[in-house]
Amino acid sequence: MGMSRKDLTIAIVAIALISVTAGLLLWPGNTRMAPALAMDTLQGGRFDLSKMRGRPVLVTFWATTCTTCLKEMPHLIKLYRELHPRGLEIIGITMSYDPPIQVVNMIRDRNIPYPVAADINQIAQTAFGIEQPLTPNTYLIDPKGRIVFQKWGLLDMKKLRRRIIGMLPKEQD
Repeated sequence: MGMSRKDLTIAIVAIALISVTAGLLLWPGNTRMAPALAMDTLQGGRFDLSKMRGRPVLVTFWATTCTTCLKEMPHLIKLYRELHPRGLEIIGITMSYDPPIQVVNMIRDRNIPYPVAADINQIAQTAFGIEQPLTPNTYLIDPKGRIVFQKWGLLDMKKLRRRIIGMLPKEQD
């Protein structure tokens, strides 16, 4: 027994609505607010994302055993040193399975200048809605506090840099 013309029309309209809704949710322009997250850092400080409004913030989840993370790290350090004076914040968050002493040693050995927090209880991971602890996992938060970009895997640093520069105050001559 086949579908009636009316049932078929309803099914097509339902599929179209589902497709449009999914497309809007996955569209790069769709943004959500960054979570209210404050954590102590392994360098002895504290960060609070809600107090970083007004400037772009790059939050990167990484692990000491992640080869892609280690490959990306020098580029993030360079980006931080270049753009932090103009307002960029970078927050590194390590995964719950990373031993904090191993992370502290890496911060020291690689001379990481930006704050790094150990997400031992998966507070940050939960706040960002990360279900699979895959690294690197990076979020760009605009000055209004919206997540405007998210990427799992190696970043295209040139594109990311251009996007961040577009959010920073213009340099004074």
